[in-house]
Amino acid sequence: MQTNDDFMVFSGTANMPLAEKVANYLGRPLNKIDIKHFPDGETFCQVIDPVRGKDVYVIQAGSPSPNDAYMELFIIMDALRRGSAARITAVLPYYGYARQDRKDQPRVPITARLVANLLTTAGADRVLTMDLHANQIQGFFDIPLDHLKAEPVILKYIRDQHWSSPVVVAPDTGGAKTAYGYSRKLSCGLAIVAKQRTGDSTVDAFSVVGDVKDRDVIMIDDMTATGGTLSAAAKMCRENGAKSVHAFVSHFPLTAKGEERLMSETQLDELVVTDSIPLRPGFDPSKLPFKLTQLSVAPLIGEAIKRTHANESINDLFNHE
Repeated sequence: MQTNDDFMVFSGTANMPLAEKVANYLGRPLNKIDIKHFPDGETFCQVIDPVRGKDVYVIQAGSPSPNDAYMELFIIMDALRRGSAARITAVLPYYGYARQDRKDQPRVPITARLVANLLTTAGADRVLTMDLHANQIQGFFDIPLDHLKAEPVILKYIRDQHWSSPVVVAPDTGGAKTAYGYSRKLSCGLAIVAKQRTGDSTVDAFSVVGDVKDRDVIMIDDMTATGGTLSAAAKMCRENGAKSVHAFVSHFPLTAKGEERLMSETQLDELVVTDSIPLRPGFDPSKLPFKLTQLSVAPLIGEAIKRTHANESINDLFNHE
């Protein structure tokens, strides 16, 4: 087995707090890298620590500002490759552009595939990411991709609440499979909110399939940006007699419109998110009319890095409770 001295961990600027937590879990400081942004917007990167022959991990979330975050990541990986790193793993807690995963209109890009190509071209030998918006994105890569799930972190939190009458709810039909998995692990019922999207940030929910009356609703989704899906689904659950509504999302790329909606329209008791993306600058959770809880996925990512370096199974992280 390789020793810890054989691998190095760097981070871009997109989510430094998470990268530092991962480094703490690994029992080491982040390796040194100098990143500058010139007045004209260009990015400069110099890797300070020698990387020749090393197994290198670069942590960079694809949000906020996905264009800047990805360009910075590409430049860092190019510098590492030219510094003769033996293997480069791009660690993406959040895969930006994941929602553009298919051609559903004429003359539109499949940007999730484009990002996969760019990661490979920039020098990534493998990719480590978490809770992709669509599982088929894994097939966009010709290099190894490890797909982590925030599920163990979320399940632990849910079990610690000891709700008396829980039911797992998928806020749309696309999330039914994920919600079903949670319901099996929690040994509780399942319901699905049928919805129709009427715009980029507007959703009309129109029915609930399943019983939520007098139940503690556990709503599961992979992300929320505008809050439209969660707000519509929470409202529908309330109208069907739900006792409480708790929403759980892996990624929280909140927009200004989403913040406004959460402040005024969302009928939630609690929103639980992970730290895969830093909270929106200027966003004050204390002003929300419900509780916002942030869970850390740093131990999950740190353990995945350790296992990848040691050529051990990552799937074992999710195969037991």
